[in-house]
Amino acid sequence: MLLDGLRVLDLSRVLAGPLCAMMLGDLGADVLKVERPSDGDETRGWGPPFDERGESAYYLSINRNKLGVTADLAVAADRERIAALLAQSDVVIENFRAGTLERWGLGARAMLDAHPALVWCTISGFGPDSRRPGYDFVVQAERGWMAITGEPEGAPMKVGVAVVDVLCAKDAAIGILAALVGRARGAQHAEVRHVRASLAASAAAGLVNVAQNALVGGHDARRWGNAHANLVPYQLFHAADRPIVVAVGNDGQWRACATVLGLPALAADPRLATNAGRLAHRDEVVAALSAVLLTRPAAAWIDALDTAGVPAGVVKTVLETLAEVDASPLTGVAPSTPGSVRRPPPRLGEHDAAVGALGWDAFRAV
Repeated sequence: MLLDGLRVLDLSRVLAGPLCAMMLGDLGADVLKVERPSDGDETRGWGPPFDERGESAYYLSINRNKLGVTADLAVAADRERIAALLAQSDVVIENFRAGTLERWGLGARAMLDAHPALVWCTISGFGPDSRRPGYDFVVQAERGWMAITGEPEGAPMKVGVAVVDVLCAKDAAIGILAALVGRARGAQHAEVRHVRASLAASAAAGLVNVAQNALVGGHDARRWGNAHANLVPYQLFHAADRPIVVAVGNDGQWRACATVLGLPALAADPRLATNAGRLAHRDEVVAALSAVLLTRPAAAWIDALDTAGVPAGVVKTVLETLAEVDASPLTGVAPSTPGSVRRPPPRLGEHDAAVGALGWDAFRAV
């Protein structure tokens, strides 16, 4: 495995931090999750659904490939135990509020100075200087995501997945891997080894082309529902039996799309030859496609559009999707990167005894 033997101390909780740590674990790292003894990571209670052992689906989705121990950092003996594990770690991931770890003598700067090979990742809601709690929903609201999601005349709407947390987790993982490369090349300065990621920064950067449209055009972005601000036709349509999406990305695809749908006049119309023209005549194009697509089942249209090289797809449910991929009720959806699933998510304090006796060597014994 790519990160075999890398030691990651996961002091984080909820979503972005645990997901970041799990991704490193999927790539082969030894990840040790530390939780509060009383109730652990709060996502353990984020249900139903719960499995037959009482573990929440939410917790299970972001904590595989880890060993789990408990520690109360307000207790001196537990702090000493965690400090000893930290001293032998390659990476620490944490999302405590600013100043919390410093009060316990485990602050990032002190630990980075004490351990010159350590990489430290701090994940926050609104940046390292803010004490605001950062939940995905709040950040989607404050970083423009809800303003552009939903029907044009409807209320602002959040994305169905906690996408900001997921983006932040991936940003944090990329930052950690970059810092590890820097370490391998001799970088030792504490600031270089301190990776800072925040939900707010990841959400702002994640606006990508929507942000650039506003910057270049000088107009605020708005909601388009299942249509696209820059491309036509690129939206949801209804076939005879279920919804589909058609996503025309270039002029050649447009000609193929209009032809396969039996609309040769549209394919030959010079007003619609370019995307700019189709944008100008959005209503006409959408009305013509909507009427035709209603006449046949989704599967027939998808076959025809696929054959013609036009991007299109059926709107599938989550269960339909999961039936097509490698997924488990215990360990979740298989890694999207070149990783593997080696361990189920740990029960609360499951490896206290093993790690207490063996330290990091518990990964070789459990």
